[in-house]
Order: sequence, then structure tokens, then C-alpha cells
Amino acid sequence: MKHPTRRTLALLPWAAAAASLALPVSGRAQGSELKLGVGLFQPDREKNDATYRPLAQHLSQRLSRPVSLRTVDSWEGLAKSLANGETDLALMGPWGYVLANHHAGAQVVSTILYDGKPEYFAIIVTHPDSGLNSVRDLIADGRKRSFAFGDKGSTSGYLIPLHFFQQQGVDPEKLFARVLYTRHQAIETQIAAGQLDAGADYNRNRNAMIEQGLLKAERSKIIWTSPPLPNDAFAVSARLFEDPALVARLQAALAEVGPMLATRPDLLPAHYTGFVARDNAFYKPIRDAGLATGKLEAR
Repeated sequence: MKHPTRRTLALLPWAAAAASLALPVSGRAQGSELKLGVGLFQPDREKNDATYRPLAQHLSQRLSRPVSLRTVDSWEGLAKSLANGETDLALMGPWGYVLANHHAGAQVVSTILYDGKPEYFAIIVTHPDSGLNSVRDLIADGRKRSFAFGDKGSTSGYLIPLHFFQQQGVDPEKLFARVLYTRHQAIETQIAAGQLDAGADYNRNRNAMIEQGLLKAERSKIIWTSPPLPNDAFAVSARLFEDPALVARLQAALAEVGPMLATRPDLLPAHYTGFVARDNAFYKPIRDAGLATGKLEAR
């Protein structure tokens, strides 16, 4: 009997999710509830739900149908929930979107803006007392160091730094004395406390933690910054994308958010300034990194 390889096993949940989309789905008729999934952008689920509930209510009003909100703990989990029908709409990280698109045909309709820009940066951080002044120092001293990635559905916390390490000819799992996978906020907190030598994060998270008093800037030092990356995607399931009228209304509703922030600042967290219509091509840099690292199979 031929046993499945590790690669095959990793793809099985996606295969099951994609297959489910081919089955009839009840409750998606015109006027029925839409389920909006959002990643854990805030420190905890309760705050995350409170932060994004006004956006869900705005979409419900503009689409004339109920929109329920669901926070999903991991980026990979959110991508799979969009693929298997647990969510219909999703505000998700770029790598999670690319996974959902690749395996289940989900489609981006808009990209969120941060301080007016549709792009952000992955970073590698350390603490000032680590003795590390550059990512070259980190690689040279890797056998004595600990390193933290985000979960494996994270763009800035996993895919992009992994791609960078591979471009330097190193395997992080073999290079570092200890590698762990955890949440972005935990990475910054543990590095600031001296419990980790270095880890991957993104500039928006680090800035937000500093502004909220969750992180002292002097305890977090950036030693690597990626090229610009496309911001989080607002995506719809493959089934919903087949309804162009709904997609157009959704894009229009999202485009309204930016101008409304002057009187409705609760619609988005601080520094997020609206949405701009984008299509799948905008996320090509993430897809290319997925292919280069072997985390996506070429078609």
C-alpha cells in the first residue's frame, strides 16, 4: 500500500475543503445570512469582535442581508474556513488569501488601506541586549539562537521570512537552536522580555502594540525589513464570486468606508483608512513566494 507523503497529508484538508464547494450549499440564497470571518488582529477574541462588528453591520445595511461576524484564531484556519464554507467573506492576511485562492478559488475584491497605503512590511525583530545588529549576525550565530515564526498561515510571520532565509541558503529548522510558531503579539512580548532572541512580525502590529502601551519601543529592535507586501485582502468564496452584482455591491460598500471614517471612526481600527478595489494579480508577490518555498504546488 502506498502511504501518503508529508506533502500530500498537508494538502488533504484543502482537498476536502475544495471538494465541499462542489456540493449544493443551502442558505446562500439572495437575502440569506453572510458569514464574515476576520483574523485575530487584536490581542484577544472579545476585542477583535468588538472592533470589527461595526464593519459587519455596515456591510449588512449596504447589502440588505444579515452579516454575522466570526473571529478565527489563526490565519491558516481563516483561509480554510473560507474554502470549506464556514465563512462567505473574509478579511484575511495575504498568504491566507493566496492559499484560499489556490486551493478553493476564493477571490479578493478589495484591499485594506493602512495610513492610505495598500502595502505593508514584514520585519525581523530582536531585543537590544541580544548582541544582534543585523540579520547576518542572526544567521551567523543561529546555532545558539532561538527564533519565532507566526503561524503557518501568516504572510509576514512565516512565508516571507521563510522565503528570505531560503534565499540565504539556510533552513531555519536546522539553523536555529530552537524554533517556535506563535502569535505576532506573543513574539514581540517574549522578545522584549528576553525570552526569545529574534522573531518575525510586521510593521503594523509592532507600531500598534507600541501605541497601545503593550510594547516598549526600546525593547524591540528591527534588524530586517522586507520589500513592500500587499495588505490584507477582503475576499469572497468562489461561489459568491459567481454573482457579479453582489461583488459590485460589496466593493461599493467597502469603498464607502474610507470617506465615512470622519463621522464613523469605529468602522475600522486606528490607522486603517478604507479599502481599494484590487484583483488577484495584486497578490502575485505572495503567490511567487509560496511557489518558491514549495508551500504551493505549481499548476
